[in-house]
Amino acid sequence: MATYLTQEGYNKKMEELSALEAQRPAIKQAIAEARDKGDLSENAEYDAAKEAQGMLEMKISKLKELIASARIIDDSKLNTEEVQILNKVTIRNNKGMTMSYTIVTESEANLREFKIASNTPIAQALLGHKVGDHVKVNAPAGVIDFEIIKIEV
Repeated sequence: MATYLTQEGYNKKMEELSALEAQRPAIKQAIAEARDKGDLSENAEYDAAKEAQGMLEMKISKLKELIASARIIDDSKLNTEEVQILNKVTIRNNKGMTMSYTIVTESEANLREFKIASNTPIAQALLGHKVGDHVKVNAPAGVIDFEIIKIEV
């Protein structure tokens, strides 16, 4: 199954992979030092270092798998006629409060950067709609009505 990423998201995943791979020598050193301390059957340091190595290798493996299946989304083909992934959408709720979110893939979502995953209730309600449309979002607090004010790339 392909994972869709922006170029920025792909670059971040590559940086993350490099950082994880850079941890390998330190873990190998910790294993070697623990091994030098004697009996491995009762050596908690050795067990902890081996477990850390296993966790690191699992993270590296999963990240490599994600990168290998990644498809970069070409943002030059985006339009602002209707809401789609990678659009920045400005919406207004029924209390007059406006907010802007960029709809991204699940692996790139970051609420602090106002990036919401395309599978969230708000994004699902917005996708395919146009400026001026009113959409209803089923939120934990109940149904919320939003008006789409602006769609940007």
